[in-house]
Amino acid sequence: MPMTVSDVMNRFVVAVEATASFADVVTAMCRFHVGAVPVVDGDRRVIGMVSDSDLLLKSLDRRPGDLIIEGPSRCRERRKASGRTAAQIMTSPAITVTEDTTLRRAACLMRRNRIKELPVVDGETGRITGLVKQSDLIRAFCRPAEDLRDDVIAVVSRYSPQCSVRVEDGIVHLAGSVARRRQVRALIDEVWQVDGVVDVDSSITYETDDADRAVPAGAPRWTPEGGKDR
Repeated sequence: MPMTVSDVMNRFVVAVEATASFADVVTAMCRFHVGAVPVVDGDRRVIGMVSDSDLLLKSLDRRPGDLIIEGPSRCRERRKASGRTAAQIMTSPAITVTEDTTLRRAACLMRRNRIKELPVVDGETGRITGLVKQSDLIRAFCRPAEDLRDDVIAVVSRYSPQCSVRVEDGIVHLAGSVARRRQVRALIDEVWQVDGVVDVDSSITYETDDADRAVPAGAPRWTPEGGKDR
């Protein structure tokens, strides 16, 4: 099973209410050495996030400037820079995950949105239950080699009993054969999805070359080079 946020999240969360002052937010972040804090309402539902980048906007030049030529992003920064409470400084709505979100999904959200922390919320109530950071996600690569090998074997066994698996330092070495050429790429892609895999070294062969068989119009087609061609 893929690792989820619940496997690595921190259940101790430093959060502030929307009415917290700028100074209160700074104090909380400095006291607990965190780079961001969730902003919650009276029912502990996450309504936004304040990061150290948001706080540093206070150093922004706040002279009126020529608002006609300023873009929306610059205007938004100016509004945050003049904020006095968490509600005025925060980025909202907050990007959140639930405890059953996979680590890969959480990593994608962080990368796509250029953030380093994600509040973890209850899927039904929206109340905060924890926080997951980028540094937490790398724990997927600390799995015991035996666990990693077992998960890879479970994948490989669905393709062929004639394949062998060896794992060293997170690198998966595959050998053996499968029935069809297309299965080679599909197998390797699925092994890559196993949490903790650092690299895949494959010497798998195939018995039948089915890469050039006709496919319905518009369907994805595996090219001889191993990529999808539409």
